[in-house]
Amino acid sequence: MPNSERLLVLLRHGQSDWNLKNLFTGWRDPDLSPTGVEEAKEAGRRMKAHGITFDVAYTSALTRAQHTLSLALDEMGQTGLPEHRDQALNERDYGDLCGLNKDDARKKWGEEQVHLWRRSYDVPPPGGESLKDTVARALPYYCQHILPEVLRGKHVLVAAHGNSLRALVMVLDRLTPETIPTMELATGVPLVYRLNADSTVASKDVLTK
Repeated sequence: MPNSERLLVLLRHGQSDWNLKNLFTGWRDPDLSPTGVEEAKEAGRRMKAHGITFDVAYTSALTRAQHTLSLALDEMGQTGLPEHRDQALNERDYGDLCGLNKDDARKKWGEEQVHLWRRSYDVPPPGGESLKDTVARALPYYCQHILPEVLRGKHVLVAAHGNSLRALVMVLDRLTPETIPTMELATGVPLVYRLNADSTVASKDVLTK
C-alpha cells in the first residue's frame, strides 16, 4: 500500500468489562473483557490481512482504547509506532449514570428518559455530556491533529470509543444531528477510509472479515 494514499482507520475498542456487565462507562476506566481482548487482536489480524500498515496512531486517555490499540498493532507486527493519547478522544461522559446498570437506570428514571439521554444529539444526562458536547471536543482535535497527518499521506489509526468516533464519522460520512445518534459502531471492527486531497471520502470499507 503506497504511502501517498490518504488512509484513516477508525477502531472502536473491544468489549470492556463494563460493557459485559451492561454498565454506563463514560470516563470510568475499566479494561477489556476477555472477549474484548480477542476482538482487538482480530481487528489487527484483519487489517494485516488487508495489507494495511500505519505510520502513526491516536487514542484516548482511557485504558480500554489504549489496550485495544496495543493488541491490534502487536498482531500487525507494528509495535513501537508513534502514539498520541488525548482525552479529547475519550468516550462521552455519562455523568451521574456512570457505573449504573442500564436496566437499573431505566427503573430509576424511566425508559423514555434514559433513551433520550442515550440517543438524542443534544440532551445530556445529569452531570454529563451530550453527543453534541462530545463532538465539540473530538472534532477540533481531529481537524487540528489527525486530519493534517492523513492529508500529508500518513497512514493513521485512531483507536477510541463509540461516541468520540461517531463525531469523526459524522463529518466523514456527512451525517446530520438527526441521523448520527442512531448510527452504531461495532466493537473491534475497523472502518477504513481513503480520503481525497480535499478531505472528502474517496472510499470506505468495513472490515468485518
